[in-house]
Amino acid sequence: MTRTVNRGVGKTTEAITVALIDDHDVIHAGVRAWFAGCTPPIDLVADYPNPTSFLADHPVGGEDIEVVLFDLQYDRFQPEFDTLRQVCEAGHRVIVYSHMATDEVILSSLDAGATTFLAKGEDKQHLFDAVYAAHANTPYVGPRMAKALFNDRTVGRPGLSTREREVLIAWFQTENKEFVAKRLFIEPSTVRTHLQRARAKYAAVGRPAPTKAALIARAVQDGILSIEDL
Repeated sequence: MTRTVNRGVGKTTEAITVALIDDHDVIHAGVRAWFAGCTPPIDLVADYPNPTSFLADHPVGGEDIEVVLFDLQYDRFQPEFDTLRQVCEAGHRVIVYSHMATDEVILSSLDAGATTFLAKGEDKQHLFDAVYAAHANTPYVGPRMAKALFNDRTVGRPGLSTREREVLIAWFQTENKEFVAKRLFIEPSTVRTHLQRARAKYAAVGRPAPTKAALIARAVQDGILSIEDL
């Protein structure tokens, strides 16, 4: 259910308006408490339990919501990159705010259109500075994002397509490729092709995954898969 937060008493009309999308009440309460005392002022004017409810109220970016804080996990255990992309493509300035903070997750979030990425373990001043920067359309790089950008020179990013990710997840969760084909309404030969391409991409960036166990390990490292998915 959407929860709307009234403008705080004493806040000026110049306060930056922020919406938070996260399915944990403790995050809503904590972020609201942090923003209540920051200067220049930031107003958490609305919070949402999932991106669907946010987009229903704000299908297009506008002046009512100037910055969006976006968690990456909701009903499923893997990061919601496709939904993140939808929110960004709607014209919103999005800061990904997540506990999933592997290099691949961070870089994929930026590829999807996020203005910046913050790990939930980073202190509140980083959150304030990221909001101010997003509002001003200027870049902000926190410590964890800086590490991911630095490692991007050496840590191989396989650049898997959305379909390749779907096939990998389905294959990890089922007994064989025929079940994957039925589940995704594709031919078994197509399943094999996608798996071969995924392995080839990992090998090409220096992270070979010749076995199913190795592919699972790579997928977990890159935020494509969580142990809870298995």
